[in-house]
Amino acid sequence: MIIEQRQRVVAKSTGAVYRSFAQLGGRRGWLYLDWTWQLRGMVDRLFGGVGMRRGRRDPEELRSGDTLDFWRVEMVDPGRLIRLRAEMKVPGRAWLEFEARPESDGKTLLLQTAFFEPKGLFGLLYWYALYPIHGLIFSGLIRRIGEQAVD
Repeated sequence: MIIEQRQRVVAKSTGAVYRSFAQLGGRRGWLYLDWTWQLRGMVDRLFGGVGMRRGRRDPEELRSGDTLDFWRVEMVDPGRLIRLRAEMKVPGRAWLEFEARPESDGKTLLLQTAFFEPKGLFGLLYWYALYPIHGLIFSGLIRRIGEQAVD
């Protein structure tokens, strides 16, 4: 299992930070380099995957089992955590998790964790080939989630 975690302290309430990441995808998009998410969806469709066509059931609320673009909502702890499981074509299994943890000074620690369980050598090559773009996208995404949080 490959785990890549980013964190950021946000001067907003935990609820505001949670709402910011709970509303990702669908018509709102992915807040940072959304065109790359759209491109990944198109590539997925070319290889027989679900692509980005599914959107989301509700623009603000997520429930376990919901579809969210090319993700499946695997777990929701309202006000705190969302875990998404990739349903796009990848050589392995992948998850993306967002968590909002309260800090003692009224701020929030935002955690963004990507998990990838590669399948064979091709899975490892896939992860490391895309590592630079993932680094760029995930760094920008966590920053924008923090910026978009509104109390």
